[in-house]
Amino acid sequence: MNFLSVENISKSYGERVLFENISFGINKDQKIAFIAKNGSGKTTIMNMLNGFDEPDTGQVVVRKDIKMAFLSQDNNLQDELTIEESIFASDNETLKVIERYEKALENPEDEEVYQRAFDDMDRHNAWDFETQYKQILSKLKLEDLKLKVKSLSGGQKKRLALAIILINRPDLLILDEPTNHLDLEMIEWLEDYFAKENITLFMVTHDRFFLERVCNEIIELDNGKLYQYKGNYSYYLEKKEERIASENASIDKAQNLFVKELAWMRRQPKARTTKSKSRQDDFYKIKEKAESRRKENVVELEINMERMGSKIIELVKLNKSFKDRVILDDFSYAFQRGERIGIIGKNGTGKSTFLNIMTQTMPPDSGKVIVGDTIKIGYYTQSGINPKPGQKVIDIIKEYGEYIPLTKGKIISASQLLERFLFDAKKQYDYVEKLSGGELKRLYLCTVLIQNPNFLILDEPTNDLDIVTLNVLESFLLDFPGNLLVVSHDRYFMDKIVDHLFVFRGQGEVEDFPGNYSDFRAYEDSADVQQKEDNKAEKKDWKQQNNTTGLTFNEQKEYQKIEREIKDLELEKVKIEQLFSDGKVADDAIAIKANELQTIIQKIEAKEERWFELSAKMEG
Repeated sequence: MNFLSVENISKSYGERVLFENISFGINKDQKIAFIAKNGSGKTTIMNMLNGFDEPDTGQVVVRKDIKMAFLSQDNNLQDELTIEESIFASDNETLKVIERYEKALENPEDEEVYQRAFDDMDRHNAWDFETQYKQILSKLKLEDLKLKVKSLSGGQKKRLALAIILINRPDLLILDEPTNHLDLEMIEWLEDYFAKENITLFMVTHDRFFLERVCNEIIELDNGKLYQYKGNYSYYLEKKEERIASENASIDKAQNLFVKELAWMRRQPKARTTKSKSRQDDFYKIKEKAESRRKENVVELEINMERMGSKIIELVKLNKSFKDRVILDDFSYAFQRGERIGIIGKNGTGKSTFLNIMTQTMPPDSGKVIVGDTIKIGYYTQSGINPKPGQKVIDIIKEYGEYIPLTKGKIISASQLLERFLFDAKKQYDYVEKLSGGELKRLYLCTVLIQNPNFLILDEPTNDLDIVTLNVLESFLLDFPGNLLVVSHDRYFMDKIVDHLFVFRGQGEVEDFPGNYSDFRAYEDSADVQQKEDNKAEKKDWKQQNNTTGLTFNEQKEYQKIEREIKDLELEKVKIEQLFSDGKVADDAIAIKANELQTIIQKIEAKEERWFELSAKMEG
């Protein structure tokens, strides 16, 4: 069944042609990834699919009876709504039923309203749906449903927008970088969700592991032409390489013919016969083909890096904490020449703090960092660059260096380095304020590399980079002869460039794992079999857990309500404890807050005791 058709669309901006006469379709159960370089029309096409832009020619046709949703980089949430209100603010009838039931639980005195809401839950099979949406919220770490949208961070807003879309289960889901702002645990959960669910997807993402595991088709926009591949990312890479080889063979043939035809053209008199005119017209076609060889951005640099002595960097008994949150606990490590280490861990475990201590931009609580005399650190942070008004791209990089020395006395200039990272000669003289987010990240990376460091430290270098740029960066780093320390959520990137990992487990626990990310994932999966079995036992069917056989009508209502009340009290308890932990309680309010906390704890204990009583009666 066809959900959406793109029919011969074209788009230009002045003399700049993005694409011409391209067509494709999205059918039921397809999971399509859309790949294109930045600036080639990727965003324009996404906007056309969602009706936010119109093609110059052609049309986009959407099937009338399908439900379509779009997850953009910018959310469309209402600041004054809570998380819960944002979820229920939809036309989904099942969600409306759940909302009425949740409200009935808050006012159990009205037995008629409660019973009607309870019956509606049965009639619409809403119990399972409620379980699923609560699982989604839990996985996306959106557990305090009373928080207002305006108080959420950018990452939380992105996760809420994603949660709303997943909960509403559209027929066709269009996604723009769905893994941004998600940690590895959430990304892997989302992968499993999309891989198992019968949902039709069309997405733009730079996460190549995600492409590999989720997508069954890839559409690439390359030099204004569309190419379709029926398979995952590995299949796409294989077939694209074959296509380029075939194109280059055709170009080589055209170049040989061009040499012969050029000699013939030079021998021709100015007066042309009809026959020679036809051959001359063919000559210009051959010339165009011969000059159409792809300009590949392959980075193979034999860098003449500054000599490294025997001492690299040594970390001696480092300790670092923020209040009760322990980042490092007596951590020691001596780096060896040429090590390539990746750092992984959940958000908030202290990965960026560790890098700041390594680079001595943040002091440890105790311990020391000893840097060898010959070590020159290049530190790529998440903060990026702050250009002055009116600066051009080439000016920015020349502030840091004019060239990188290569072996055999050669050099690569600042301009040549920019070219290899996709800044052509014209782009190098653009004003920096005109650059996109991804282009700014690329420029910042070049400012770090032009300084010719021998110890590279990279904090999330793949954010905002498209797949083409990622391949360029990977090629450079694979040739880099010095030490490399990198924090990244990009698992494909990590697998290619690192050979062992620091795994930040939280509360100061840092594990040195001898392998790349895939090795670590395989190890975790095999070591965690027993834990998974335990989890399965806990994840009983929701309705079975909430089977109210043996309870009176009023006890049924009490049982349903008490779980919500315990959760709300737990949240209040955590908030007060956090105030004490952060030292934000005024001296004259300490006794009041302590009493308030004790009251909440007593209420939780009483309600838990009653919950166990009702559970025992229900099971009996």
